[in-house]
Amino acid sequence: MGKKAKPSVDKIVKKVNKEFEKTSSQIESLINDALKQFDNLQNQIQEPVRKLLKEVDELRDREMKRFNDEFERRMSEFQDLQNNVLERLGIASKDAKKELKAASDAASAKLSEAKPKAKAAAKTAAAKSPAKTGAKTAKKAPARKAPAKPAASKAPAAKAAKPANKSDLTRVKGIGPATATKMQEAGITSIDQIANPSAADKEKLQAFSKMKGFATLSDEAKKAL
Repeated sequence: MGKKAKPSVDKIVKKVNKEFEKTSSQIESLINDALKQFDNLQNQIQEPVRKLLKEVDELRDREMKRFNDEFERRMSEFQDLQNNVLERLGIASKDAKKELKAASDAASAKLSEAKPKAKAAAKTAAAKSPAKTGAKTAKKAPARKAPAKPAASKAPAAKAAKPANKSDLTRVKGIGPATATKMQEAGITSIDQIANPSAADKEKLQAFSKMKGFATLSDEAKKAL
């Protein structure tokens, strides 16, 4: 009986080993399939992620470009506004000088008109007084003349007669201090270059073609000469 049982145990062991190997092979196959599916799934996830990252980068670049363009536009508008304010201040300063000169000329004219009247009054007083008194009055008459204010008041007119400063570009209507500085840096240092520009000067002036009143700039420069 014992001898017959031993072969049966060997068969069972062999059968168990065979089943174990078969099961191991199946498990290994399942693991390989799972790994393949995991790789496929990882590739499927990575592609949308790469695409999303690319779109985020492109959106960031577009927004940065739009921000820079908007910033430069605002800075340009601010500079234009600043130049306009400075040019208006320059024009206002010129108008104030003209008004001051006109007032000075008017005062000089009034003093000139008062001088003959004073002389006529002195002659009338001399004719009514005795001869001696008339002689004394005649001698003192020069001392009683109007003070030398007319000569002083004519001083501004004498100064105005001096040759105009052609290097002061702000004397041209439409050119403020800021624009004048830019023109001097560009090589336009005289009003003559604006009034009667050479070919080279015209090329330099083209850099300011966008400024207000550029079309009449040459005529205004001729008026300032």
